[in-house]
Amino acid sequence: MAEVLRALRLYVMLQRASARGAMQYRMNTVIGILSGAIWQGTGFAFIWVVMHTFPSLAGWGLAEIAFLYGLRLTAHALAMIPLMSVNDIHWVVRNGEFDRFLLRPLNPLVQLMGNRMGIAQFGDLIVGVTLLAVAGRNAAVQWNVWLIAFCFIAIVGGALIEAAFFLALCSLSLRMVDTFALRVFVDDIFSKFGSYPMKIFGGAVEWLLTFVVPVAFVAYVPSSVVLGKLDGPWALVAPLLGVVLIVLAYLIWRRQLDHYQSVGH
Repeated sequence: MAEVLRALRLYVMLQRASARGAMQYRMNTVIGILSGAIWQGTGFAFIWVVMHTFPSLAGWGLAEIAFLYGLRLTAHALAMIPLMSVNDIHWVVRNGEFDRFLLRPLNPLVQLMGNRMGIAQFGDLIVGVTLLAVAGRNAAVQWNVWLIAFCFIAIVGGALIEAAFFLALCSLSLRMVDTFALRVFVDDIFSKFGSYPMKIFGGAVEWLLTFVVPVAFVAYVPSSVVLGKLDGPWALVAPLLGVVLIVLAYLIWRRQLDHYQSVGH
């Protein structure tokens, strides 16, 4: 536990240093946040246009779709803000920079995560939280303490699910030439399919997005619980699944790290 707390404290220090560095170029930081917000805003604008043509998708209205979109986007932002620098792992390995992480008395993953902060993802977070707040008011949700607490826990669980897939795929770069294309493909699955009710895909696709690549548990299942479309034990699956997957992803990271060979070999 002491080692975990130490790693967390050092990670916070690294991120604070990264944030101070980013703020030296304030306009660039603002543009980065705005670009993230605009990109995600245009994504929801497309859904808004579609919903004006088709007022209901698999029984979901515009406010409910907006809530689903906002929950997925908030979870995505919370996953990627701390992990965005891990996305550079293939360049770090190729250039031999990863070797210096191994020479320091600190977890290499913590060092890699602290390299830089995901600036554009703060734009994602702003749009996601805004959609959650507005849609949560317009979707006729009967809010209570339990639902609010579940919403927070579900967002964290969804973030852990997405972070787990991202970390596991990034860790493969320690032994493979490049996994960037595979990461982009999986990210597209989460972003493009995760923003819609799974029922519209149906059949084998719905099954794959639920039990193979658990996109449904990032936002669809939690949103269904909050909106009263689903009840029972499903409410706890997403948070618990997130914890299990992030532990497995870290074990994969450690396994790949044990077999890492410097580019000089």
